[in-house]
Amino acid sequence: SMSLREQALSLFRSAVGTVRPAPMLKRAVRFQEDGCPRLLVKGQAFPVKRHLYLVGFGKAVLGMAAAAEEILGDHLVQGIINVPLGIQESLQRAGMQEMLLKPHSKIQVIEGAKNNLPDPEALKGAVAIQELAEGLTADDLLLVLISGGGSALLPAPIPPILLKEKEKLTKMLASRGAAIQELNIVRKTLSLLKGGGLAQLAYPAQVVSLILSDVIGDPLDIIASGPTVASSHSVQDCLQILTKYNLLHNLPESVETVLSRSPAKPTAPEDYSHVCNVIIGSNTLALDEAKCQAESLGYATLILSTAICGEVSRVAMLYCHLVQLVCLGFTSLREGPLGAEVKGNLLQLAAELEIPGLNLAEFLQALQRLGPERPVCILAGGETTVQLQGTGKGGRNQELALRVGLGLHRAQTTETGSPLGRCKIIFLSGGTDGQDGPTEAAGAFCSPKLVEEALQEGLDVEGFLSNNDSYTFFSQFQGGHHLLVTGLTGTNVMDIQAILIRAT
Repeated sequence: SMSLREQALSLFRSAVGTVRPAPMLKRAVRFQEDGCPRLLVKGQAFPVKRHLYLVGFGKAVLGMAAAAEEILGDHLVQGIINVPLGIQESLQRAGMQEMLLKPHSKIQVIEGAKNNLPDPEALKGAVAIQELAEGLTADDLLLVLISGGGSALLPAPIPPILLKEKEKLTKMLASRGAAIQELNIVRKTLSLLKGGGLAQLAYPAQVVSLILSDVIGDPLDIIASGPTVASSHSVQDCLQILTKYNLLHNLPESVETVLSRSPAKPTAPEDYSHVCNVIIGSNTLALDEAKCQAESLGYATLILSTAICGEVSRVAMLYCHLVQLVCLGFTSLREGPLGAEVKGNLLQLAAELEIPGLNLAEFLQALQRLGPERPVCILAGGETTVQLQGTGKGGRNQELALRVGLGLHRAQTTETGSPLGRCKIIFLSGGTDGQDGPTEAAGAFCSPKLVEEALQEGLDVEGFLSNNDSYTFFSQFQGGHHLLVTGLTGTNVMDIQAILIRAT
């Protein structure tokens, strides 16, 4: 019989496995040869009348391209992908041959965007992709592969703007406190390929985009800045943002030129009938797979949300209260005063966190219906934020796990009649890309006993937390038993959390 930790690990692995590039593409895409050759994407057929081309950009695109080339075979005429600097070597070192292109591949790989920032190499790749798109005819089909990190890999400012001028403007906006959405609107407005630009250049060819989402809610126009999606913003929006941050009067001349050339009133919307955008992988998909696995292990399983966001300390409190409520359910105490208090705290926290689409009252009713006899698994996904105060090593998943561990320890030691002592509990949080902050871990596990062990070893848990040093904390335990180490996965659909609870 597996330990709770092994079970949590198996859920995480199955969730990540289902959104790895090869299985994901093979589920969504087929090629049909009989009669007129056709590309089938989730059952929708796209005839290949003349040539089939492929372009792509993003952190997971190398593996996607390798799988796509296997499916398309000789029908693929030419491909160009823009991927992060050093990724081929990293995958080679990690022994992940299946994510690399075969020798004599028809796909050209350009590596760029060092430290996830647009650079001349990324620009070179973007220009090559632009030239390929511009040369297409109505009988051609362009397959576009997109994943997170695609934005930095597709920089192509509208001439005469130079890459460094666009960068400088973005930095000035950021330093004045512009939100990521505002930065993206300005970037898109000054870019040839973002905000639907790539799709327009490829017209009249048929464009089919396969998208791996790393953004909460899967908004097509935000993932990699939406190169194949109509932009919902105009030049007016861009000017408003520049005015708001007092930048209208010290813009580079080239930016002024481009903004003044653009029509002031919105023109007729461009036609996107030649484009089909399909999300083939997301946090939702990964969590659904984990849920099937958990149920096969005998857990009554609920998905809390695929859009968990907010400050990590608040999110940790939310999870601690949920664990308490489940443990109360195993006893007959859920309807008592402690249960009412925990429920009240939960509802208030959820209201403060404003997690998109989370109906906590409904979730709590579902929890109540589970009955006291089966072990419970709660799954969630999304992306939390950490306010950096210290100089330690760690990432948002390790910090979340440590904060949950501390919260559970406190609840158990301070509350009379706390039900936590009568349950076995494990909490896991991990990044699906296999990396959490600047560490080799993807995340961490914790249980209520963790802090007790740490105190016996003389470790000051709060000291580690205030220095954002969760990785060093978890490394103190022999065998690295509390760290989740998976190695690079070649995919990314944000983070996944799993809570497993059994009555003892």
